[in-house]
Amino acid sequence: QVHLVESGGGSVQAGGSLTLSCAVSGAIFSINTMGWYRQAPGEVRELVAQVTSGNSPKYADSVRGRFTISRDNAVSVYLRMNSLKPEDTAVYYCYSKLADYGLVTNDYWGQGTQVTVSS
Repeated sequence: QVHLVESGGGSVQAGGSLTLSCAVSGAIFSINTMGWYRQAPGEVRELVAQVTSGNSPKYADSVRGRFTISRDNAVSVYLRMNSLKPEDTAVYYCYSKLADYGLVTNDYWGQGTQVTVSS
């Protein structure tokens, strides 16, 4: 079984910063992609940033230059969010595309963490 556990959400005023963390655990053979999505009320879930093995990070246009995705080992990913805006308010979900010990590749999601930015 595979688990993604997020932390670091919260409330902040516009212009502030937050860092989200996500750790993957379980029967993992290899991780292809790790990233962050977000979903605001009444909106579809959208990609915020992701990093795929061997490739440069990918960012949504709305966050490029303000957010930075990073990985410090094989199973953890972080999202540093600077210059936050009220429109960044959403539930943020950690995401990973990985292969388990049975070499089956699936998409996995964390439980979500709320980020609220007040004006």
